[in-house]
Amino acid sequence: MVMRLFCCLLLLSAMPSWAATKLEASVDKNPVLAGEFFMLNISVDDTVKGEQPDTSSLLKDFVVGPTSLSSRTNIINGSINKQTTWSVKLMTRAEGEYTIPAFSVAGLTSQPIKLKVAKRSVDADKNNEIFLKTSLSSNSLFVQEAGVYTIKLYLAKELLDGSLSTPSMEDAQLTQLGKQTEGYELVDGKRYLVITREYLIQPQKSGAYTIAGPAFQGRVQQNYRQLEVSALGDDQQVEIKPIPSDYKGAWLPSELVSLDEEWQPNDNTVEVGTPITRTITLTALGVTKEQLPEITMPTIDGIRSYPDKKENNNAVRDGRVVSQQTASYALLPQKPGTYTLPEIQLPWFNTKMNRISVATLPKRTITVTPSSTAPNTAVANPQPNINNSSPIENISNENLGTQSIEIKRGTSLWLIVVAVLGYILWIGTVIFYLVTRSSKNTTEKVQINSGRIVQPNLNELKALAKTNDVKAFYNALNSFAIKVTHKNVGAIDELCSRINSSELNGFINQLQAQLYSNKDANTDLNAIIKIIENYQTQALKSQQAVLKDLYD
Repeated sequence: MVMRLFCCLLLLSAMPSWAATKLEASVDKNPVLAGEFFMLNISVDDTVKGEQPDTSSLLKDFVVGPTSLSSRTNIINGSINKQTTWSVKLMTRAEGEYTIPAFSVAGLTSQPIKLKVAKRSVDADKNNEIFLKTSLSSNSLFVQEAGVYTIKLYLAKELLDGSLSTPSMEDAQLTQLGKQTEGYELVDGKRYLVITREYLIQPQKSGAYTIAGPAFQGRVQQNYRQLEVSALGDDQQVEIKPIPSDYKGAWLPSELVSLDEEWQPNDNTVEVGTPITRTITLTALGVTKEQLPEITMPTIDGIRSYPDKKENNNAVRDGRVVSQQTASYALLPQKPGTYTLPEIQLPWFNTKMNRISVATLPKRTITVTPSSTAPNTAVANPQPNINNSSPIENISNENLGTQSIEIKRGTSLWLIVVAVLGYILWIGTVIFYLVTRSSKNTTEKVQINSGRIVQPNLNELKALAKTNDVKAFYNALNSFAIKVTHKNVGAIDELCSRINSSELNGFINQLQAQLYSNKDANTDLNAIIKIIENYQTQALKSQQAVLKDLYD
């Protein structure tokens, strides 16, 4: 027992202290070439968790890659050694002498490192069979004007892996456009794999700026070996011009802005109630889709307008950003007449001509005619046509008197009596026809069936409300309104006018908007039916009271 205790104490005394005692920083090569990646290793002689060195100070002079962490423990002849290492890839763009600052971890501080960066030879990239090319759509841009920055990476060897840094510019937003593309090009008789990336640059302030070129670091396959390769893109100088002081309105800098429109149907004459689709397309070069202004449809009395879908898109064409906005509107003429849609103007700044320009849609005049389904309101004259029934047209009063005397002398008395009776019977027939027709019209409007007044029922509307078929419901509602109002044109509007309910008017407007503008609105069809039912109930009570007074 004593022997065991003694052995334990001996082992404990032999174990080293695991507290960290040393922090070292080192680089894998020194000197290095400009544009060449090298590795910075920061190591501590202990296991460290939840803590790491602050490398933000390196961003001033270096391109800083990702940081990797590794830990290891070695036991040699009973001696235990622990180590934690942080590895950071670094690259500097220009030659010169640099200082990698000291780092602190676990209360320990490393020593700074003096680094020498040599100039990269002009043909170094081609010797390595890898190089970068950069270009900008224009070396002079206005504030918020969109430019396209293009990076091309040329590789003559098989690429195993690698990383391409993002270009940077002060006071500007840089966004990659789409995904990178791959292709092949011949350069000086040698075939290269070309990887292309495009970035959207939007400067926010005026002045002279530099776009820092990208850097590439990776591995390629050469015969049976894997080689570390790197490349550095050239910096790009760009001038950012301010917004002109005389410009008013929303700032829209562009090389070209156009407004176009489409009409369906493409006719300047339409009938009442015929929906018209007007599609306006705004195209702008050198701006993003977020910069496109909203185009609004002017309000026209007598034509209801419902905004339809609106889409904003942009793409890159020949190294330039092309943005487009497509807005559709449903126009519904309410009454006949001639209407003029006013001109639409959109001011913009022409960056090529350095002046203010205006994109214009000319005014358009349309004629709205009554519906062709409207009934013919002309009523035939029940009186006999004198021109067709008598051959004595344009006879003077004197001639008429002479002729009457001759008739009396040459015509028998019984023929005169027959003629008078026939004339009386004809008058009676006309009066009977008029009374019968008036009675028939009254019967059509209000029928009396066993003392009950019959009105158009709402069964069809109720059935369609359950299916939520908006188009079918609207057509059935129009048919119902025609039966009630006896008007083929504007029957729904006439029905709303008779009911005189602001709530019903709101529901009908919402229903028409849902029908003609493809909106996601959900009209309460049952509420429309309920309002009409209440109107019928009140009308029924009123008519019954009138009939009761008549029979009493």
